[in-house]
Amino acid sequence: MARSSPLALTVLAMLAEAPMHAYRIQQLIKLRGKDEVVNVRQRNSLYQTIDRLLRAGLVAVQDTERDGAFPERTVYAITDAGRDAARAWLREQLAQPAREFPSFPAALSVLPLLSVDDARRELEARVIALEQELERVDATRNAALAMQIPRFFLLDTEWIQQTLEAELAWVRSVVGHLKAGALTWSDARLREVAERFMHTGPRADPHTDPRADAR
Repeated sequence: MARSSPLALTVLAMLAEAPMHAYRIQQLIKLRGKDEVVNVRQRNSLYQTIDRLLRAGLVAVQDTERDGAFPERTVYAITDAGRDAARAWLREQLAQPAREFPSFPAALSVLPLLSVDDARRELEARVIALEQELERVDATRNAALAMQIPRFFLLDTEWIQQTLEAELAWVRSVVGHLKAGALTWSDARLREVAERFMHTGPRADPHTDPRADAR
C-alpha cells in the first residue's frame, strides 16, 4: 500500500472524477486553488507520487495520447483499490489530528536566543506578513464565492482563513505583551532558570520504577 500524503490523496481524488494525464492533474490543482494545501510547485514530485500509486496498484495506465506538438502523455485512471484507499485516507485525516512539527512553534520554543527587542521586531514583521496573506486568501475566497462555487469546494480555503485569523490575533497579543514588558527575559534570568532545572528531572513513579523503593 502506498504511503498516504496530501498530494497522493489529491491525485486520487482528481482521478476519481475522470482519467487524466499528470499535466492535467497539475492544471486542475492550480485552477481550483488546491495548491494552497498541496505542494505541486515541483512537477517531479507529482510524477513521483503517481509512480508510487501506480506501483501500489492504486492507479493504472489507461491510455497514451498526443496533443499536437506536445510529447506523448500517459493517461492514468483510478482503480477500485485506489478508491478504497482514498476513502480510507480521507476518513483518517478528517477524524485524527496529525502530530506535525511546523517551524513556527519550533522557533517560538527557543525565542530567548534573541533579545526581547529583536524578537518583538521579527514578530511585528510576521504580523504584517500574516495580514497580507489573510488579505490574499480573503480575495481568493470572495472571488470563488462570486463565481457561486459551492462551499464544500471551499472548506480548505475557509480553514486557512480561520487559521490565519487566529494566528494573527495571537501574534499581535504576544507583540503587545513584549512592548508592555509583560513578557520579558534577560541573560541573568535565563541562567537562573537553566541552573534551577540543571539538577532536576522527572520524579520516579513508584509503580514503574524499581529505584523509587531504594532508600
